[in-house]
Amino acid sequence: MKAPYLEVTYHKGHALAAYFYLARSDRHKSVRTQQVSGGLIIDFAANGKPIGIEITAPEQLTLANLNRLLKELGCAPVRRADLAPLRAA
Repeated sequence: MKAPYLEVTYHKGHALAAYFYLARSDRHKSVRTQQVSGGLIIDFAANGKPIGIEITAPEQLTLANLNRLLKELGCAPVRRADLAPLRAA
């Protein structure tokens, strides 16, 4: 099982989009998405388990909003340091 991690796409030094991979195995693939407020899109595996969160508006993302969503999904919260790559550029 892979641990959660954040991947950020930059354009000219600014975060363009990001993807927060949730704990999952390599065999889990996205079969359904759900858009939620704040520019977040949740990807779900065939078994209904959330496997990742697309962040389409990184500049709008707050730690509180992400942790609220993670709690709703039954996932562990993240720390401010986990989101540091979004603010690095």
